[in-house]
Amino acid sequence: MRRILIASTSTVHSSGYLTYLQPALSTFFEGIQQLLFIPYARPSGITYDAYTARVSEAFKPLNITVKGIHEFKNPIEAVQKAEAIFTGGGNTFELVNQLYKNNMMQVLKSAVNAGTPYLGTSAGSNICGLTMMNTNDMPIVYPPSFESMGLIPFNINAHYLDPIEGSTHMGETRETRIQEYHTLNQTPVLGLREGSWLEVQGSLIVLRGSYTARVFKAGATPFELESGSEVLL
Repeated sequence: MRRILIASTSTVHSSGYLTYLQPALSTFFEGIQQLLFIPYARPSGITYDAYTARVSEAFKPLNITVKGIHEFKNPIEAVQKAEAIFTGGGNTFELVNQLYKNNMMQVLKSAVNAGTPYLGTSAGSNICGLTMMNTNDMPIVYPPSFESMGLIPFNINAHYLDPIEGSTHMGETRETRIQEYHTLNQTPVLGLREGSWLEVQGSLIVLRGSYTARVFKAGATPFELESGSEVLL
């Protein structure tokens, strides 16, 4: 059975790296001894090694060791043999570019669909959708395709932000940009707020966390989905 956690972010305000997710991770990764980490999206100014070290510290309380995929001579084999996989945040364009460059997109999808537990945060969550086209990131590289793993039948907009009441900013809101996307695309989009995540068990997808999520469908009025609700898009 597929087991996936799709989190909007790794860190919420006034909290440490993955701290808010620790209770969920403790249950999700129960029995796992080693985690394969994919650092390809790495945040600005951090190396793969440093990123992996950060993740390793976060998983110490769960007694799980972490090894970065860049440490393996054969990354495809590393995915196929992994007990569990975590893809971290950063730039989604670079993440997708590296996955295609290393011929790993389909391999990763197959492993997760076969039952390897998968955790994604931010960019690592964006690639769970049908495409990466609703990322907020700068296109710092041009990946061969925007198509991602398609583990869920819609796209993710991680770090979803609501319009700020009374703001004088004249730029587009996140909602406006997603509605612009729907002028040319039909794929539904889930705006996932900070501190929220999706829990996937087989084909069942449930919203978890303290906040609602914003649902966007082409030609329809956006609406809120309550935490604890099944996601049917």
